[in-house]
This record gives sequence, C-alpha cells and structure tokens, in this order.
Amino acid sequence: MLSHQPPPPTAAVRAPNLRAQAYENFRQQIMRAQIRPGQFISQRELMQLLAMPLGAVRELIPRLEAEGLLHTVPQRGLQIANVDLKLIKNAFELRLLLEREAAVRFATSASDGELERIEAEHLSIVRRARAGPIDEALLAEATQVDWGLHEHMIDALGNELISEAYRINSLRVRLIKFEHSSLAADILLAAMEEHLWFIEALRRRDAAAVAERLGHHIESARRRVLGLPRPALPWSSSQLDAP
Repeated sequence: MLSHQPPPPTAAVRAPNLRAQAYENFRQQIMRAQIRPGQFISQRELMQLLAMPLGAVRELIPRLEAEGLLHTVPQRGLQIANVDLKLIKNAFELRLLLEREAAVRFATSASDGELERIEAEHLSIVRRARAGPIDEALLAEATQVDWGLHEHMIDALGNELISEAYRINSLRVRLIKFEHSSLAADILLAAMEEHLWFIEALRRRDAAAVAERLGHHIESARRRVLGLPRPALPWSSSQLDAP
C-alpha cells in the first residue's frame, strides 16, 4: 500500500518560521535587557545572541530597520536604536494614544469577573511586597502583571494591526527603560498603587476617570525615565484592604 505521509517541509515553508523566530528571539533579548540601546553589534554576533542561522538574521535586519529598532552605520556595522529625547517623546506619545482608546473601550467591554481577576493579581503583589522580602521572583512577576494589563487592554480591541503596532512601540519603550526593564524594589509599590487607582476607575466603568488615570500613569513612567519627580498620586493602595 502506498504511503500517504506528508512531504517534508520545504525551505520556502521553513524560511518564514525562521524569520518569525528570529524576531521573537530579538524581542525577548530586549525584554530581558540583554541588548543595550546604542549598542553596536555585528551580524555574526547577532546570530549568536539570537541562536539563529545567519540567513534568518540577515532577513530580520530590514524589518528591525523599518521599525526603528536598529540601523546600519557605514563602516561600523549594526547599531541598536539609541535613546534620545525625540525617541522618548515619540514613543510615549504613541503609547498614550493607543492605550487611552483601548482603556476607554475596555471599561465598557470587560466583564466584572475579568476586572476582579486583574485587581486580585495586583493586590496579591501588593500583599507580598508589604510582607517582604521583595526578591527577583516577585519583581519578575510584578513586571509581568504590570505589562500584562496594558497588553490585555490593547488585545481586547480585537485589531491585529493595533496590537502589532503597540508591541513594536513597547520594544522602543523597553529600550528607553533599559535600566528599569523590570520593576525595581523601590518603585514596585508605587507602580502597583497607580495600577490599582486606574483599576478602581475601570471597575466603576467611569470612562473619563479611566482616561485621566491612564494618562497620569504613562506620564509618571515618562518622567521616571527622564529622572524627573513622579507626579503626586491622590490615592493609595492602603485605601483598599490589602493587608
């Protein structure tokens, strides 16, 4: 009897998968703060860092250049995006525009159970931080909860183009916040307080308050990377029962 086993994957099929994997590996390196803003790197060094074949890395480079994450410097090689005031301004403005619309819509579309779960995740972080110690495991989980809320609201729009644009911009923001790629112990509680203040408005379905509080939160993040004082928060997580 003749075998009907599917043919082995062709190079044409494998190539897109390799390109996608190379991009994901690059994204993970930024998220783990293994790639520094302004860093010069050769194609072969990038190949080793991403654990990908040279062909996939060469195909990845035009995409990274188009997204402003990397550019070619004549006679010097590849340079990871350098952080300057223009990049900070543009990245945070884009973040605010995308997230504000997503948050306002999320205030009406999210279920009560969904918002309760999100709030519970944040309160769990607050309780453990207050009890101490604030170790690397807690900081990593808090960072995931922090970014997870923002990405969840964006994805709730159900628009793949917006989600893709947001994730590209998130990589720029993470490069900007290189020294604070995960929440530091001294700002963990402050960041969770801002999120809980924002979540409180979400649970009341108050679109105006949601927009205002999200703007406050993003401005706070922008000022932090510029080394400016954080704007005062007229609320504290101690107002909630988070012993």
